[in-house]
Amino acid sequence: QDSSTPTWIIDPIDGTTNFASGCPLTCVSIGFCVGGRPVLGVVFSPQTNELYIGVDGRGAYRNGERIVSTHDETKKTLANSVVCFEYGYARSEQGIDDMINAVRRVLKHGCRSLRTYGSGVLDLCYVASGRLDVVYTGIAEEGWKPWDYCAAMVICEESGCTMRSLKQQQQHEGNDDFDKEGHVLPNDNSKTFDIYSKSMICGVNKKVVEECRRIVLDL
Repeated sequence: QDSSTPTWIIDPIDGTTNFASGCPLTCVSIGFCVGGRPVLGVVFSPQTNELYIGVDGRGAYRNGERIVSTHDETKKTLANSVVCFEYGYARSEQGIDDMINAVRRVLKHGCRSLRTYGSGVLDLCYVASGRLDVVYTGIAEEGWKPWDYCAAMVICEESGCTMRSLKQQQQHEGNDDFDKEGHVLPNDNSKTFDIYSKSMICGVNKKVVEECRRIVLDL
């Protein structure tokens, strides 16, 4: 792809299986990239009548009301977090084991609850609005696509969430999201979450992201 060209990235129905099954958790996702970086995100969930909007530098909103993620790292930790993941379409023996084992480690560590809603875009919007505390994907072959990330990434980052690749992208030197101790490296205008990444973790604060990543990947 030519990242220098302003580009719309659209998913007309996210949560396709939910839609086909009559489950209301589906949405339309519209993102806009400039210089390869998402700068505008619009997500509409018609069955719940919720419109999420995020604009680079202008904040994130749900139905016109500003949304802000939980920043207090002394109160919000993995132990009292609602953790979300999606099983996706991974069906290999190793892929299934990897996903189940990650969930087992989270449960053994302790969390408030686990959720899987069937719509990656809404998962991210729910983290941005505080309905969820952390969501991850990419343990196996279930990693998401750019159209799952683009619009929701702007909404999440503008609400104050921390969004990174779950696994280090070691093929791209200098593109790590975590240091050797597993701490989140700061973002700047030249380095944000890569929507072409094959894995992702997004949480309401850095501590939750670091804790969840360490447990999920058994580091």
